[in-house]
This record gives sequence, C-alpha cells and structure tokens, in this order.
Amino acid sequence: MRHVRESYVAAMAEFQAEGRGGPDDQTVIGAEIRRYGPTWHTREGFARYVRDLRAEAEADRPRPAGIVPATTLWWVEGAEYLGRLAIRHRLTPKLLDVGGHIGYDVRPSARRRGHATAMLRAALPIAAGLGIDRALITCDVDNLGSRKVIEACGGEFEDQRGVKLRFWVPTSPA
Repeated sequence: MRHVRESYVAAMAEFQAEGRGGPDDQTVIGAEIRRYGPTWHTREGFARYVRDLRAEAEADRPRPAGIVPATTLWWVEGAEYLGRLAIRHRLTPKLLDVGGHIGYDVRPSARRRGHATAMLRAALPIAAGLGIDRALITCDVDNLGSRKVIEACGGEFEDQRGVKLRFWVPTSPA
C-alpha cells in the first residue's frame, strides 16, 4: 500500500502542477487536494482518506444535501496509480445537468495511452450492477479526448448544457 500511496501523492502533485486544487477548482480532485492533501503523505492520513472514500459508497451514510452515494475505483498498474473514476449511484438535478453518473481522471503523465477508455469500459458493468441501465457521462465542450473516450464506449450524444456535453452510455451489451 505504501508504494501506491507514494504514486498517488505524486499523481496529485501532477494535478496540482496543472492548476488543480486551488480555491476555484470545483472538481472532486480539487476538493480532495484541499481537504486531504496535507496528510496524504502519512500512512494514517492516507488510510483515513481511503476509509472516507469507501464510506461514500454506503447508501445509508449521512451526507450533505445534493451529495449521492458514489463508488470510487482506482486504475493502477502494479503499484503505479494511473487514474480513478467515480460512479455516482443516482442523479440529482445538478448531476443530471453537468455531472452525470460517471466521472474519471487520468494523471497527466499517463494520458493519451488508452487508460480513460479502459477505465470507462471497466466501470460500465459495475454501474449496471448498481441498477444504472444507461449512464449519463458529461465532458467539457473543448475536451475532445474525453468526448472520444465516451463515444468509443458507446456514448450517444444528447445535448449541450452550458459548457458541458451530455452523453448516454449503455451499461450492458445490447
């Protein structure tokens, strides 16, 4: 676990180097960098972070308004952390507009090697197991790479809402 922790911390430093984690960063990674970043380097702090991630999947767990249960999965190769995805178990009105069921991030040094497509393909049967027949996945209008990932996994474009494109992806083979 120590080696994955070290790789994870290095990946988060890569995200920070591209501007993630600042007060204006409303992404999950941004929030986690601000909340957990100071203690990730310690075994105890990292263990607490992992426990909190696992607890987010518990349906009965109390949570703030607008926050739904979510299963977070990491994409690793050996002890190298490559990326992660979050499968939200249901949609709120806000998630229906801009967030969707599944979000994913690939660490900057591992991009453009097919990891995002593999991650999303691996997540779809898990989403199906959570009762999600079609997963809503969104991406920024200018994120051509993410759009290609979604379409490669069967995503069908529905519409654009603000700066987000919305796609529906079947979670089970037809």
